[in-house]
Amino acid sequence: MQKKVPLRKCVITQEMKTKKELIRVVRTPDSEVVIDLNGKMNGRGAYLMKDVAVITKAKKKRTLDHHLKVKTTDELYDQLLEIAGGIHE
Repeated sequence: MQKKVPLRKCVITQEMKTKKELIRVVRTPDSEVVIDLNGKMNGRGAYLMKDVAVITKAKKKRTLDHHLKVKTTDELYDQLLEIAGGIHE
């Protein structure tokens, strides 16, 4: 029997994707916001698709601020764009 692959929802597109297709951003218990590349960190997580357009939209709308209930920085979004293969402006 094949193992069920866990799916996560992108906070922008609301699409269900596998963890490999998403980037996890975490608010740690110390209220720090970090990109969790292993998907194992403690804290409140939000997932974004590895897509430049999606991350740009999240930056514009400050979606992660809302989901993680903490202020995020432009540097965080720049790092996310880099991971997604985008060149920042």
